[in-house]
Amino acid sequence: MRLNMIASAPGAKQAAKRAGRGIGSGLGKTCGRGHKGQKSRSGGFHKVGFEGGQMPLQRRVPKIGFHSRKARFAAEVRLDQLAKMKADTVDLSALIKAGLVPKHAKRVKVIASGKIDKPVNLQGIGASAGARKAIEAAGGRIGE
Repeated sequence: MRLNMIASAPGAKQAAKRAGRGIGSGLGKTCGRGHKGQKSRSGGFHKVGFEGGQMPLQRRVPKIGFHSRKARFAAEVRLDQLAKMKADTVDLSALIKAGLVPKHAKRVKVIASGKIDKPVNLQGIGASAGARKAIEAAGGRIGE
């Protein structure tokens, strides 16, 4: 098979609608726009969600929820990920270099998921209560 032999499946391509080409085309006279009204005119459009002056649904429904702008720069690291790291002192730059947190991370917290058996010293990194116990039990330190 060659590239110039490839063809679309039968019926896959339809001819474009040619509006205003006579009554027999099915799109003559009003060209499928119906009679009169805003939508029949050229440039006759309204905003998405416009409901004819009635208060739109998007504004009627109560707003809930909140997206923290700080959350984008926060990251989590699990205990088992820390255990795999070569360095004994772990800080933000070491975690970024190891690829455990994204480059734009500004705050990191260790969570108690998995096990750690080697001593690790954390600097400038937070830890949950369970992670703190596990790190200190393994002989590590947490220096804020």
